Amino acid sequence: MYTLLKAFIFTVYLSSGVLFAQSDKKPNVIIILMDDMGYGDTEPYGMTGIPTPNFNKIAAQGTRFTHFNVGQPVCTASRASLLTGSYPNRIGMAGVLLPGADRALNPKEKTIAAMLKDAGYDTAMLGKWHLGNKPPYMPIHYGFDSFYGIPYSHDVWPVTWDSIRVTNPKDIRYDWPAVPVYDGDKIVDSIITHKRASSLTAELTEKAVKFINAEKKKPFFLYLAHPMPHAPLVPSDRFKGKSGMGLFGDVIMELDWSLGEIMKALDENGIAENTILIVTSDNGPWLHFGDNAGSAGGFKEGKSTAFDGGTRVPFIIRWPSKVTAGDVNSSLITSMDILPTIAAATGSKLPVERIDGLNFLPAWTGNDKTGPRELYYYYYDGNSLRAIRYKNWKLVFAHTSNSYTGPHGRGGEPGKIIKEEEPMGLYDIAHDPGERYNVLDLYPVVVEKLKKYAQEARNDLGDGLQHIEPTNVRPAATVK
Repeated sequence: MYTLLKAFIFTVYLSSGVLFAQSDKKPNVIIILMDDMGYGDTEPYGMTGIPTPNFNKIAAQGTRFTHFNVGQPVCTASRASLLTGSYPNRIGMAGVLLPGADRALNPKEKTIAAMLKDAGYDTAMLGKWHLGNKPPYMPIHYGFDSFYGIPYSHDVWPVTWDSIRVTNPKDIRYDWPAVPVYDGDKIVDSIITHKRASSLTAELTEKAVKFINAEKKKPFFLYLAHPMPHAPLVPSDRFKGKSGMGLFGDVIMELDWSLGEIMKALDENGIAENTILIVTSDNGPWLHFGDNAGSAGGFKEGKSTAFDGGTRVPFIIRWPSKVTAGDVNSSLITSMDILPTIAAATGSKLPVERIDGLNFLPAWTGNDKTGPRELYYYYYDGNSLRAIRYKNWKLVFAHTSNSYTGPHGRGGEPGKIIKEEEPMGLYDIAHDPGERYNVLDLYPVVVEKLKKYAQEARNDLGDGLQHIEPTNVRPAATVK
């Protein structure tokens, strides 16, 4: 229990205010979250052939993290961990919500938005929520002053991948409604065609710029959660065909343009210096879409797997004069760590309930390159502990996993996701980032150490693989 105790003591120390000396003006905070954007989908992380000048610019002006992992490799769970600083299974938000879901993020959980609102910030969310499908479980009930966007992914509709109405009653999509567009708690539009979906990136960007222009004189928090590059890929007419690398390249170029518009708005309003700007993704790429999917950057597998292709994604932070420009940081960091670090940077009060994130402000500002995190638990498929990371070591437990080694799709049609039995394996991530070489038999002492850490997690959060019930979790909201 040493590691858990260490994390608890560190969190208490942070909340005491010792680590933060507040400036006269609190920094603005913007988080831009892409959907299914893989580690290798932009030039700063190795993409070739698709120009991303604005991703390049923020990387040059900020710090790029290379070992950033999300809470779980799927939409709902990942977003829950980012906004609450907790493992998603701790708060009942593992997996993904679909229409008719009987649960939502519990409004008792304190989000980044609620934390900053309490600290005097104006808050707004734009884009994909995916933590509740209907009022009163929309963002304005979780600390956001305003919300415009969709409750879940834009492929959750009664339409096939080639934009034809689903007519087979056995298809899960048959009874799904058109994707509702919300303004606060009110449905103001719906999305049922690729053409309408293709306007989302520009529409959300325009609203983000308007929010920045209106809020320039007071501290604000903007959470822009783009629905792309999640399939189906629907770039606007302005970008369609522009990349020369198909729809995926076009979508990435449009997202790069969007990032550029945000940075330009900050510059024009004279607030770039005092704005924490974060760009990241909710999970790895949906690889079975083939040429319509992104790149895991050489890591194993992708979305919906506990391999690094599913959990390790881009994470870039720019905060001029505070964050070192053009730096690269290889610290192990997770989406849970964003909330407590923003709390430290803004002098905000942490949630009363226990969280799992750690304060990375010294690592963000370059004062401590190593960061405070040594452990990360790869939970997936409800509450199954599939792997554990300790420093450069990753121990994978035997489990049945999704795999993209089956036939890939083409032209927007998905391929086949197959199931594979994964044996227990130990991987040295420093020398084997692709998790190809199992060195389990070579390092028995390391294996036993990681097993002990894993048992700590099981005693705390449980483990579906071993039929161990959790002891320190909180329920999601029940939707009636």
